[in-house]
Amino acid sequence: MEGQDEVSAREQHFHSQVRESTICFLLFAILYVVSYFIITRYKRKSDEQEDEDAIVNRISLSLSTFTLAVSAGAVLLLPFSIISNEILLSFPQNYYIQWLNGSLIHGLWNLASLFSNLCLFVLMPFAFFFLESEGFAGLKKGIRARILETLVMLILLALLILGIVWVASALIDNDAASMESLYDLWEFYLPYLYSCISLMGCLLLLLCTPVGLSRMFTVMGQLLVKPTILEDLDEQIYIITLEEEALQRRLNGLSSSVEYNVMELEQELENVKTLKTKLERRKNASAWERNLVYPAVMVLLLIETSISVLLVACNILCLLVDETAMPKGTRGPGIGNASLSAFGFVGAALEIILIFYLMVSSVVGFYSLRFFGNFIPKKDDTTMTKIIGNCVSILVLSSALPVMSRTLGLHKLHLSNTSRDTETTKPSANGHQKAL
Repeated sequence: MEGQDEVSAREQHFHSQVRESTICFLLFAILYVVSYFIITRYKRKSDEQEDEDAIVNRISLSLSTFTLAVSAGAVLLLPFSIISNEILLSFPQNYYIQWLNGSLIHGLWNLASLFSNLCLFVLMPFAFFFLESEGFAGLKKGIRARILETLVMLILLALLILGIVWVASALIDNDAASMESLYDLWEFYLPYLYSCISLMGCLLLLLCTPVGLSRMFTVMGQLLVKPTILEDLDEQIYIITLEEEALQRRLNGLSSSVEYNVMELEQELENVKTLKTKLERRKNASAWERNLVYPAVMVLLLIETSISVLLVACNILCLLVDETAMPKGTRGPGIGNASLSAFGFVGAALEIILIFYLMVSSVVGFYSLRFFGNFIPKKDDTTMTKIIGNCVSILVLSSALPVMSRTLGLHKLHLSNTSRDTETTKPSANGHQKAL
């Protein structure tokens, strides 16, 4: 009997591992396809040529797509974990959701951390150096020469970083223990290296999110159609049409030798056409879109911003007056043990909405900063270098989102390592033990 029980436990563990691997693969495949369509929408079409550079661009495109898919997975994991917790609490004995357990969620978090490290420290540097490489002088040109140069550059970069860490450690703490710890890269430095990147991402989020919260109203005002109150759109369109015709006549009458005036008039004519297009869009918009959608979206943004600021302020006050409110890795309920909100499923849904709103606001604030303004992708006119930079930036922001959400008190979910053992088996609805 003991041998049969041991075989049955191994079979359950095997089927659980296969099921989790299949689910992870399907989820990542969906994110990869969506990321591919997003990147190809902004990628410059002139780069699509059948030569050596085209092969390099396709490899860099694949690596960038992989990185963007990992970033999307890192963003979606926190809402997925929250909603999974509420589903397990609502239907604890349902046979059809037995695959949704703490073991799966814990595995997804581990994969997200592993792939984030892989993309940030290996794939994206390789894609950038591979895109800029030409092969060493004296060697035969080709893909192999460019790969060789890229690998050499990565090795030199790793040695440079290791040397900087070695010198910094010698200057700060010059003893034998600190020197010996530098050899323990795999168990000491590499696990904390991603934490340092997350810390920098949190600082970047704290800088970008307030800017994004203030910019969201302007961005939505540009995307939506504003109500026409005390405005005569027909008269404005008529005036802008006359101005367009006048600029066109002046442009046709100028000699081609006056290059500066021609370029200035063409730019002014383009601005007039853009303004005319916006006025025509406002005129053709329905009354519901003008008078209902715009005010509703603005009120919703105001409510979400107010709730976000209020929750952050309350959590900061709790951190100041209550030491036990500090976020700690050993505290908090596990998956399916307790609700994360006093309002149950409604509160969890509100937390998910706020998490997505903060992520979108941080991205908007990131592109609104003057230093990162040149990173804004343009449709069908974005180089691969900019795409790589955007993917790295989004990956850093997404990796810091769970840390910032936990620090600001938006969720209190805890994923313990024991979840894989304690939730391996669970009684089903008919009373038998089934693998989760």
